[in-house]
Amino acid sequence: MPEVIYENLGLIDYKEAWDYQEKIFRSTVDHKIKLRNGESDVPTKNYILFCEHPHVFTLGKSGDESHLLLNEESLEENDAKYYKINRGGDITYHGPGQLVVYPIFDLDHFFTDIHKYLRYLEESVIQTLAHYGIESSRVDGLTGVWIDGDKPTARKICAIGVKSSRWVTMHGIGFNVCSDLSYFSHIIPCGIEDKAVTSMERELGREISVSEVSEVLKSKIASQFGFSYTA
Repeated sequence: MPEVIYENLGLIDYKEAWDYQEKIFRSTVDHKIKLRNGESDVPTKNYILFCEHPHVFTLGKSGDESHLLLNEESLEENDAKYYKINRGGDITYHGPGQLVVYPIFDLDHFFTDIHKYLRYLEESVIQTLAHYGIESSRVDGLTGVWIDGDKPTARKICAIGVKSSRWVTMHGIGFNVCSDLSYFSHIIPCGIEDKAVTSMERELGREISVSEVSEVLKSKIASQFGFSYTA
């Protein structure tokens, strides 16, 4: 059974977390090259980072900058930052109350299939929501997790965007637990104009904490991928 090193980074600036991811990601990729060249026989390690971010909008490589509806002055007024980043997907929002998960996995320890990897991340969130009695699903052709995905009332509760190189992953999940959903009005989320966003708090009609949901999602991801955690 593969092992994964778990770290809870708490509330952390997006750029700081991105730089930390990049450091682990690059180190893992470099180590894989050494393994393939016969320069090492020590296996690569897998990591998973849980955190929250202050208000920030991020645009993926395939995104459209016009999907951010704020100018630089408005970003400052909303105490938010904006970054163009190297994951797939379009624009999304992160902020307090959203559970962000960054798996930095060497998929050679699991399976070398990015589409399957995305479906496994989605399934972990779907199972977490089911734990709380919230029914959710995928929408054909759209990455992420949705409530009423096949209805006019469809609303997104989790965005997913990843990068991979040599089967090493980074970036990951943005799961709305108790997010300030008003910030989504400043973007066209993931470039999708005709669907709303929601949170667990809104769906449940009661308060719920990121720390509580983190423990459930942490367990569901381990079960889905078939790994154990290590300190």
